[in-house]
Amino acid sequence: MELTFKIKELGSLKYFPGLEVATSKQGLTFFQRKYALDLLSDIGFLHSKPVPTPMVKHPHLKQHDNELYSDPEFYRQLVGRLLYLTNTIPDLSFTIQQLSQFMVAPTINHQKALTRVLRYLKNSLGQGIFYPSTSILHIKGYSDPDWASCPDTRKSISGFCMFLGNSLISCKAKKQNIVSRSSSEAEYSALVIASCEELLMGQAKFISLAELDMPD
Repeated sequence: MELTFKIKELGSLKYFPGLEVATSKQGLTFFQRKYALDLLSDIGFLHSKPVPTPMVKHPHLKQHDNELYSDPEFYRQLVGRLLYLTNTIPDLSFTIQQLSQFMVAPTINHQKALTRVLRYLKNSLGQGIFYPSTSILHIKGYSDPDWASCPDTRKSISGFCMFLGNSLISCKAKKQNIVSRSSSEAEYSALVIASCEELLMGQAKFISLAELDMPD
């Protein structure tokens, strides 16, 4: 027996929980301006002074580097809300990876680093990801490690990003499972992690930033 049901035409996609979509002949742009504004408003950072980067290069965050933060539950909730913003602001991926390591017992220094992320967010409200309507169907990836950057374990942090043509489709920052004895070993480990992602997407071309002789 054939069953039928009614559906409603909602038109072009403009908003999905937390995501805003701008459509043009050139393609789609995804951004989260409203989500970011609501987050800043909820915690009283709407008029905070913006900063150009989400994290300072030195010193690296570590466990037990200061007295414990008085409200760890608030810290955990805020990191969780910021994690959703990595969908359209990939610049936050590494910083959120760092902050999420201290969810159990965050310190005052961790809270200060989290505050800087919020000030950076104020500076990047209009940032988003553009997906062009015309693009070659070629997957390529870039990977790079931050060698022995974890002061607690001496492990390296791997980062990669995958593109379909000129469209970013995946990015991630993750601590490596082993302790690399050299920067070259860390590079190969980073490529292995990126290769695992490649297996899910098809044949890709990986270019190590070290091979391109690009500065950190």
